[in-house]
Order: sequence, then C-alpha cells, then structure tokens
Amino acid sequence: MGLYPLFADLTGLPVLVVGGGHIGERKTAALLSAGAKVRVGAPSLTPVLMQQADEGKIEHLAGMFQPAWLDDVWLVVAATDDHELNARVAATAEDRRILANVVDAPALSRFQVPAMVDRTPLTVAVSTGGAAPVIARRVREMLETELDHALGALTALAQRYRTRISLRWPDLAERRAFYDWLHDGPVMAYLRNARPDLAERALLDALDANEPTSKRGSVALVGAGPGDPGLLTLRALRALNRADVILHDSLVSEAVLALARRDAERIDVGKRCGGRHTQQEQIHQLLLEQAQAGKLVVRLKGGDPFVFGRGGEEMEFLHQHGIACEIVPGVTAAVACAAYAGIPLTHREHARSVHLLTGHGKESLDAMDWPALAQDHQTLAVYMGMARLEEFTQRLLEHGRRPDTPFAIIENGTLPQQRVVRGVLQELPARAKERDIHPPALLIVGEVAALAREHAWFGA
Repeated sequence: MGLYPLFADLTGLPVLVVGGGHIGERKTAALLSAGAKVRVGAPSLTPVLMQQADEGKIEHLAGMFQPAWLDDVWLVVAATDDHELNARVAATAEDRRILANVVDAPALSRFQVPAMVDRTPLTVAVSTGGAAPVIARRVREMLETELDHALGALTALAQRYRTRISLRWPDLAERRAFYDWLHDGPVMAYLRNARPDLAERALLDALDANEPTSKRGSVALVGAGPGDPGLLTLRALRALNRADVILHDSLVSEAVLALARRDAERIDVGKRCGGRHTQQEQIHQLLLEQAQAGKLVVRLKGGDPFVFGRGGEEMEFLHQHGIACEIVPGVTAAVACAAYAGIPLTHREHARSVHLLTGHGKESLDAMDWPALAQDHQTLAVYMGMARLEEFTQRLLEHGRRPDTPFAIIENGTLPQQRVVRGVLQELPARAKERDIHPPALLIVGEVAALAREHAWFGA
C-alpha cells in the first residue's frame, strides 16, 4: 500500500491554499465544504474567491508566499502554476511537519486529494497515489452509477439510532444481519422514494419487535427504454442490480438484460402478436407470488411502464394486495425513437402539440377523436399501429388530414438495425408494405416527420 488512507476532520481548523486562480478556487471549495477555515494566499483572486473573501467566507493573504502564512495551519495546498514556488511551499511545510499537497506533483506531496463519491455522511474516496488521476476519475464515475443516492440518508438514519441498535442486538452477527435488512428492506426503499418519515417508522418498529426482522418483498415497475442500453436510467440500473427476480417483456433487449444482476432469476412474460402470449392476470399472480416470497422483483418493461405498458394496472393490483411498489420511469419510445430519427416531436414552426396513441386494436381506433387528430400542426406518435395502417390512414384522410402530411415509420428504433421509412400520408400503407416493416415500429405523422431526411444522424 503506497498511501495510508485517512479521512481528516478539518472542521474549524485553519488550512492554507497558495494560489488564487481557478485551481485554487476548486481546492478552496472542497475545503470549505469540509468545514475548514480557509486562507488563500495570492497576489490576486478569481472573482469567485474575491466574493468569498468579501463575504468573510475565506481570508485573503495578499502578496507573494511568506513562510509566516504557515503559522498554525494544519494543511497546505500549493495550487499555483509556478513549479518552483510550489516546491518552496512544500519544502517549507515539510520543515514544519505540516502535510502539503502540490497540485499535479505527487512527488512533492505528503497527501493526495482523492476522487470522491459524496453520499454524505457516507464518502467513498478513490486514489491512485497521484500516478494516474484520470483512472481514479473513471473509477469514481463507475461508483457514481452503482451507489444509490439514498445511501447518504440511510447512513445518517443509522447513525442517529446507532446506540439503540447496539443495545437491541449486542450479538455482532445479529447486528450485522439487521444492518443488511436496513439496506435491503423497506427502510432503504422508503428513503429511495423520498419518504423519510416512513423509513424511520419502519426502523423503530424493527427495534421494538420481539421477532427478528424478516425480508419483505417488493416490486419495482421499471422502464427499460426503447432498446439502446445507454438510455437506461441510473435508477433503473440500480434496480436491476438489486433484483432477485426479473419479469421482462419481449421488447426488452438482451443488451439491457445483460446489465442485470447475474444470478437474478429471469422470467419472460412477453406478449407477442401471433405467438406465445402471457395473460395480464398471470403476470399479476407471478408478481404477487414472488413478492410474497420475500423477493425483490423487477417488472421490466420496454419504454416507460406508464405509457401503454399497463403499469398502472399492475401498480393497482400490487397495492390492493399490500405489496410495496416503486415506479422507475423509462425513456418512452415516442421520445427516443423520434430523437434517433432526427425528428423533434414539437417545433415552433411545425407542431404545437403531441398525441401519444395506440393502434393495437379496433377498439383503440374507434375511441380516437378523429376530427381533432386530423388538424394540422400537431404530431401523432402511434405505438403498435402496424397491423391497422390502412384503417388508420383512411380515417385520418376522411376527417381532413392533408394527404401530403409527412410520416415516418421507425423500425427497431435506437438499435443498430434501426430503419426509418419516410413518405406522405396518402402512401403510408403502401410504403410500409413495400419496405416490409415489422414490429417493433413507431409511426409518426405530422409536419415534423419531414425533418427526418435532413437531420438523420443514427443508423442506416
């Protein structure tokens, strides 16, 4: 081990930063956030540092470096662009046994400032000992995606009840099991969902209970986005990494499933036109059975669970049966596929509104307000509409939508095999048949669809 890891409590302690430029400004900000009394020594300061000095947040030591600036300080950071000056600051600090850091000069430094992941009061520090700061930054970026932001609130809550937890579970093994429950059970789930009062209540109930805490199951309705794994949200990724069981649709790509916890059980509940079909009631029962067995269940849906994904029905069912349910929105196909085709859904010159429609069945078509949909200067984004293109087109034309209204069909949107077929409304069914379009495909009708030709940026 090249460095001894150390977290320093600098609250109220004088610390010196030599250098009033932008690097000194960044170092000062970090030290202020740690509660240090910062002195900045430099002939001049950046506007931000000057304002902080005027407001009394820092002390400005004007002029060139003087050894007296080190009187009574605990740490010093040399942050100038003058290598000789930085070396002199470090040598002077060394003589006084004051720990010094010289920016971008690990050989002159007695301590290194790590890359940090802040989940206050939980802090994770990453250091390469100054050998390769960029690698430390990349590791920090990976940790940022993995570590739930609710960990800070969980740590603070556990800190408040640390004494009671120790008294309640004097046996170390039982206490460890309780902390595992805190992280994996309802307390963390409540904090993740911004419900700290319920989290504290669950912790207190566990402290007062005579029986050991048991793992309670829960369900997360997670939007997987349209297929590109890069569009998965951080919250969705964390849910996949926590899951014991994943019930996924057929539209969820293998690239997205590959990001899930390796030992999670996967259950395919896809609904395929003309193929194997899982009834919604059967999906409800699977969710209930797995959650009642104490498992963390992810119901993984293509796009967004609340946009033609029947997530609302599943949420109602779970709540009726007392199962905790978390909703993780996803990037819905209308937004993502249009963007990947270079089509803005709204545009000040071409579209004042957007309608999200489903053309899955005749009942859907019969329920639409065709006179309203036939108006110009609005965008229609149609999910699951390939089977009824002729009827959809005919009704739009019958109610006055212009025959030369542009359309775009986006097949396999956001995936490497994405195809975009463009044309005008009167030729829509023929163009789709000619190009042999197959689901999954999204239809966009409206003036904005014409922009796909000149703004295409993804795929063939």
